[in-house]
Amino acid sequence: MASSNIPETITLPWASDFHCHLRQGAMMDTVTPMVEQGGVRTVLAMPNLTPPLTKTHMAVEYGQKLQKLAPNVHFILTLYLNPDLTPEETKKAAEAGITAVKVYPSGVTTNSDWGVLDFKIYYPTFAAMQEHNMVLCLHGECPSDADKGICILNAEERFLATLRELHEAFPKLRIVLEHATTKAAVDCVKSLGDTVACTITAHHLFITVDDWAGQPHHFCKPVAKFPTDRDALQQVVKSGHPRFFLGSDSAPHPRQAKQGEKPAAGVFTTPVLVPLVATLFEKLSCLDKLEGFISTNGRAFYQLPSLGPEDGSITLTRSAGWSVPASYEVQDSANTSDKPDTVVPFMANSKLTWSL
Repeated sequence: MASSNIPETITLPWASDFHCHLRQGAMMDTVTPMVEQGGVRTVLAMPNLTPPLTKTHMAVEYGQKLQKLAPNVHFILTLYLNPDLTPEETKKAAEAGITAVKVYPSGVTTNSDWGVLDFKIYYPTFAAMQEHNMVLCLHGECPSDADKGICILNAEERFLATLRELHEAFPKLRIVLEHATTKAAVDCVKSLGDTVACTITAHHLFITVDDWAGQPHHFCKPVAKFPTDRDALQQVVKSGHPRFFLGSDSAPHPRQAKQGEKPAAGVFTTPVLVPLVATLFEKLSCLDKLEGFISTNGRAFYQLPSLGPEDGSITLTRSAGWSVPASYEVQDSANTSDKPDTVVPFMANSKLTWSL
């Protein structure tokens, strides 16, 4: 889209974020009401809490808490894959309206210590998910293992063989490779069938390894990779490929957890999500593909109804002067300190060309 043809406003359906961490406690109370602020009214809520959401009733109760905090938002609920998730529990979850099951290979990211070591032992559960039309969401990395030559820079690419095996074993099971960061992942998903899709975050469309090395507020898992990998992510969203869509992986941590001796993995984008994506899409000259990426593609894959005028809309305004806030205060009534916790967003203090 040539610069002379860029409109001053863009009106779109509310966005859908198919991967978001809304946490618990004070952080949940703070960030959940920000979902709409970022232009989103449908959210796939991640289950890696403490303890993780491993049972149907736990996910349902969590959804009820989220709904109270953001009554206008549709929360898609997930379970954390674990040995207690039997075929019987899977059926129960599907009947309770739980849409997806999340797989965390053990130890690869925040609260993944309960994660998977051997995928084959879960094949009966995957068969039940396929039968009940659920979605398998994959954190697609192998655990780091120096003896096997695996580290955070190649962990995603080394995982892709597992994705292929799962798709071959369960061809009718809808699978989402989440937060892809590599050209290899893009090429792999494109090569597989229509039941395999991929989410891409806002921040991975912007940054490479140089942007998070030494910058804790840009550090997440999986880490951003090389310029050629970022280019592949940008090109696939620019193409409008229908099986690639927005999953922010927004993952807030208190400032002290991000700036400590061992920074926590996670980038926070929830309150500025759609303006971030719009800013990048203008740079890529593909604003005509924005609606598909933030709404249409993901809703089609998750078999959600299309949004119509009765569902409302958002309006982006082009403005070179709007900046991402420096931080957001965590609303914690239990904190008696005169210094409240804050959470720092991605691209804090940076100017964006679009705002809501």
